[in-house]
Amino acid sequence: MTVRTVKDVSPHELVKAYAAHLKRSGQVELPEWTDLVKTGTLKELAPYDPDWYYIRAASMARKIYLRGGLGVGAFRRIYGGSKRNGSRHPILILKIVDIDPKGDGRRITSSGQRDLDQVAGRIAVSQ
Repeated sequence: MTVRTVKDVSPHELVKAYAAHLKRSGQVELPEWTDLVKTGTLKELAPYDPDWYYIRAASMARKIYLRGGLGVGAFRRIYGGSKRNGSRHPILILKIVDIDPKGDGRRITSSGQRDLDQVAGRIAVSQ
């Protein structure tokens, strides 16, 4: 059996499975404003999915896994927001992602890489 990584599975399936993993772990505390806030300044309403915060965290972790060195500016381009409310995202708090000491944005930590690869392996086995 070959080892499966994040690059070997469907992005949609990986983000869904990793978001479920983050929710199940119970380490991510949802801020009280998650049901009221919009995901971008151009959006009219808050997301309909109640788990959108976990999905966004999983998506950010996947993008940093694939392309290290992404900072706030890159995520502004990817997710389309220009307003920053000053809160720390759970992927930084849980040590999935760390700030790059060279100043090149964010990088995936070894524990974050291990978690993502384990989720990818479970997806590959189930397919």
